[in-house]
Amino acid sequence: MMDWCRRVRSYWSSGSRTGYVMVAPAVMVLLIFNIIPLFASFGISMLDVNVLFNNPKFVGFQNYLEAFGTPRFWNSLKNTFVFTFLEVPCQMVIGLALAAVLTRNKWVNKLFRSIYFLPIICSATAVGIMWQLILNSNIGYVSWLLRSIGLPRISFLKDPEIAMYTVIFMSVWRSFGISTIIFVAGMQEVPAELYESADLDGAGKLREFFSITLPGIIPTIYFVLITRLIGSMQVFDLIFVTTGGGPNFRTETMVNYIYSRAFSSDTRLGYATAMSECLFAIILIISIMFYNRMLKDEQA
Repeated sequence: MMDWCRRVRSYWSSGSRTGYVMVAPAVMVLLIFNIIPLFASFGISMLDVNVLFNNPKFVGFQNYLEAFGTPRFWNSLKNTFVFTFLEVPCQMVIGLALAAVLTRNKWVNKLFRSIYFLPIICSATAVGIMWQLILNSNIGYVSWLLRSIGLPRISFLKDPEIAMYTVIFMSVWRSFGISTIIFVAGMQEVPAELYESADLDGAGKLREFFSITLPGIIPTIYFVLITRLIGSMQVFDLIFVTTGGGPNFRTETMVNYIYSRAFSSDTRLGYATAMSECLFAIILIISIMFYNRMLKDEQA
């Protein structure tokens, strides 16, 4: 027994094998909570089954065909793209502008970085309830302010024409802080010698930003872009708390629709999982496109 233990110890003590031992726990977590569920969800998408798995029936790709033929699916997909391609640029532009101002490690800058980062550590539920109260057409502060200057009340979360833009505003307010902090970290890595040379050449702050700062943080910009795209296309909690996907499904995104089909009174887990697979494929394709573009820009 002792000889067997020594052989095992000597086998795994070599430098080339120790690394495998160190990463084994992380690989197991990834396998159990990511890889296996990914393949399992694809299998569930082939079934007609509810959340209790009562009487599962194999239907093949019927759930996918049904989703592609459902107007509500395409509406939720459109809303997801509208939300993503308005919310992500807004918070990135705000994050870049603030990061350019708060790059230096002065105590005032550190204070404002902390303030801007606070909303991201709050739950989306709390943020949604707070903005519901602020924007309430009867008791909200914004409605009171509008009435005080002679303007009519506005139902920000119930008007089909502006509900989506209101949700986008709330999401940007909550998330721009994380983009700001990441951009600050990227800007602080740009060599100071470049700015000193630009000052000697008489370049202004705006020219320095576009000629030195932006080119120097291209990898950071791509990182924020890809991660925020992934997060925005999976938005759920903020919309669920504030509008529930309404009014008239104008703010219902893919994840909200998936949730409603999986856990409504007519629970159709297989159908909801099929739509989850579609969303996964869309996010994967978009992420690969931007990642390949990032690699090409870095090699150029």
